[in-house]
Amino acid sequence: MVSVSSYYFLQQPTTITRHLLSSTRHVCCIPHVPPHLLTPYKYQFQIVNLSIAGSRVTETEMEVNGGAVSDPGTIRSQFLQLLRTRRNAQVPMTVEPAKPVVKPLFQEVTPPTFSEAMESCPKANIGNLKELLKEENLYLHTEAGDQGKLPVLILSTKGNNQEKRPAVVFLHSTHKCKEWLRPLLEAYASRGYVAIGVDSRYHGERASSLTTYRDALVSSWKNGDTMPFIFDTVWDLIKLADYLTGRDDIDPTKIGITGESLGGMHAWFAAFADTRYAVAAPIIGVQGFRWAIDNDKWQARVDSIKAVFEEARTDLGKNEIDKEVVEKVWDRIAPGLASQFDAPNTVPAIAPRPLLIVNGAEDPRCPLEGLEIPKTRAYKAYGDAHSDKFKLVAEPGIGHQMTPLMVKEASDWFDQFLK
Repeated sequence: MVSVSSYYFLQQPTTITRHLLSSTRHVCCIPHVPPHLLTPYKYQFQIVNLSIAGSRVTETEMEVNGGAVSDPGTIRSQFLQLLRTRRNAQVPMTVEPAKPVVKPLFQEVTPPTFSEAMESCPKANIGNLKELLKEENLYLHTEAGDQGKLPVLILSTKGNNQEKRPAVVFLHSTHKCKEWLRPLLEAYASRGYVAIGVDSRYHGERASSLTTYRDALVSSWKNGDTMPFIFDTVWDLIKLADYLTGRDDIDPTKIGITGESLGGMHAWFAAFADTRYAVAAPIIGVQGFRWAIDNDKWQARVDSIKAVFEEARTDLGKNEIDKEVVEKVWDRIAPGLASQFDAPNTVPAIAPRPLLIVNGAEDPRCPLEGLEIPKTRAYKAYGDAHSDKFKLVAEPGIGHQMTPLMVKEASDWFDQFLK
């Protein structure tokens, strides 16, 4: 007999129970259960004395709205298991030379041309910097299939190849690409870093049209076989860490990660999932997804990728996008995003590694009030011994926008902990 109280309520228990009786996996990570059969139970998550065909699963408890947070290692293991459930066939990670991208693809009708914030990044005063820069373009094969080919751009300064340097990985925002990050990459390279930019899934070289990312999100809702919103790119970033830690010019203990908006979410989850990212500084990316749903503050985030929510609204027979539609979309395209893998659990799980969160105080996509619980739990996780390693900066009067102040804060953060 199976006794379970978990993150998922089982809408069709006979179907699920048959799977459970032949499995020894945790309930929250059942790999072959169609997502539409599962309903989230918000933050409360509990596996208590779960016996499956004579096997006993270790008791785990998580209560976000008060109580104990699950062990970081446990929740990290659960997240990695989730990532594996929607992977294509595994292939040996190989490195393939690539050529510089001459005409980057931006999935915007009017491509951006200038970023004051990026251009403001502190740079060493080197007159012939362009001549000293070493540029590498390559592909990492992280899994089978077209999206398993990760485009990577690496900038560093020419010098002693025996010297191991700190490195920082940069992630772009929605509809942009790694080439957009070049001002940041050059600035960090000038200061002695190995600077790395990548195209996230369905962006840049991994896109073929202005609607590639939008189409991938809709497909994920329809088919439930990919996780284009955040999680699939996190898989790539884990594989990227495999590559970076093996390079002769990078100190494997000094790899940082940052990003803007969608890239900030990628940086947040990559740092949570992979402890080899020693320092993290997500910019306008960290939010409380469950808090936003419960407090009717989900509209701005939904509007940023509205096509998938409109598709779900139609499929669910709704006249308008509402809380139920939002919950079902998150559960389908990024399982656990608004529950066990939300900020109240994944932010403190980064401790004691240095973590800087930089947001706009008026950002409707990342409401500051939604970070109260994550912030409180993070301070507790870091404790007095590591209190200097956690910082949350909310720039007054700023909405969903990366500013020169934010870029400077992140730059100083990496200099403090990686140099």
